[in-house]
Amino acid sequence: MHILPAMKTEEARARADILKALAHPVRLKIVDQLSRGDKCGCELLPVSGVDQSVLSRHVAQLKHAGIVTERRDGVRVFYHLACPCILQALECTMGVMKADTRRRTKLLGSRV
Repeated sequence: MHILPAMKTEEARARADILKALAHPVRLKIVDQLSRGDKCGCELLPVSGVDQSVLSRHVAQLKHAGIVTERRDGVRVFYHLACPCILQALECTMGVMKADTRRRTKLLGSRV
């Protein structure tokens, strides 16, 4: 087993900033949509369920964290996942939820 060196405070803060940027349902929906390919803001708007100004703030947080980049094509702005490996972290959350469900089900079964 390979033992990793202890995480330094600066690295922990940087990682926490990325996770904070993902810590909102609207931003998770944006990342999910971008996992299917680049999208114009106008395509993200109906999926997000928020108005244009709120969507812009959420996208700005994802951009600031380095999760999303943008490119302009005339008046349209297209968004892109800067580092698609972030999807692995999101997939891991499903693993955590499933494991927790199994644990709770097992716990409830032992109480019956």
